[in-house]
Amino acid sequence: MRLTDEHIRKFQKIYKARFGKDLTDDEAREKGMKIVRLMQIIYKPMTVKEYEIVSERMKYIAAKFNH
Repeated sequence: MRLTDEHIRKFQKIYKARFGKDLTDDEAREKGMKIVRLMQIIYKPMTVKEYEIVSERMKYIAAKFNH
């Protein structure tokens, strides 16, 4: 994946607003790609079976702590 110039500009604006620091295009591209890569690694859609397991676990936890 490649970040467009528009993506870089938006990221620079968000970064400046959040951290008060200007990023060069290269810095923004590097940090932006790191975020994209992190999302690719950690984000995985749940299967129906996985959702059911999580739902059951949440019900169990809620019941245990609502005593």
